[in-house]
Amino acid sequence: MRELCHALAVHVGHTKFNVDNIPSVTTLVVCCQGLIVVDQETSTVRLIHSTLQRYLSSNPEIFGQPHADMAEICLTYLNSKHVSAMPADTSSTVADTSFLKYCSIYWGVHAKKGLSAHAKSLALELFREYDTHPSTKLLLEQVQHLRWDISRGSDEGFRFSGLHCASFFGIVDLVAALIGMECYDINEGDFAGHTPLIWAAYNGHGEVVKMLFDLGGGQTR
Repeated sequence: MRELCHALAVHVGHTKFNVDNIPSVTTLVVCCQGLIVVDQETSTVRLIHSTLQRYLSSNPEIFGQPHADMAEICLTYLNSKHVSAMPADTSSTVADTSFLKYCSIYWGVHAKKGLSAHAKSLALELFREYDTHPSTKLLLEQVQHLRWDISRGSDEGFRFSGLHCASFFGIVDLVAALIGMECYDINEGDFAGHTPLIWAAYNGHGEVVKMLFDLGGGQTR
């Protein structure tokens, strides 16, 4: 519920996140004309009936480019001064930034399904200092096989570049753009020694795997 309200407050492309724009749950329900229900006990929002879910799922054109829109919203939030000024270790601040965890984990999922030119630009902006961005640790905490203490955000040895991230999500256009900049070593290991190719393979992104391997990114560890 709080994630949705924070998402609605994002003004795409703006660097300032204005908390005054966060709508109340009451406003949200009223504006949806009774088509949603808020479960106060679990703090979740759902559609009023499964038939509405089926109708919307079978008519995706209603929303234009929803994944591209969500990617832009998430990336705008991550690039906002509100978020970028946070420390890399977000353990004490996540509770006050309801939308941060969702954006950190899912912006790339949306971007892979629909990457607009604006979202691509916002992603490249995010990658400028991705090693120290608070969203990096939140993303990596979801990877079950890692044995690295992700909370050690201030360690100088921590490394997870934009190319590692784009490969992790399998976003072909972003991987190609980053390689084209010629400022990334495609065989560079991250904090755990994993190359971009390893992340792409681990998550089953065959097209990115082929791209990196063809470019000489097969020197894995």
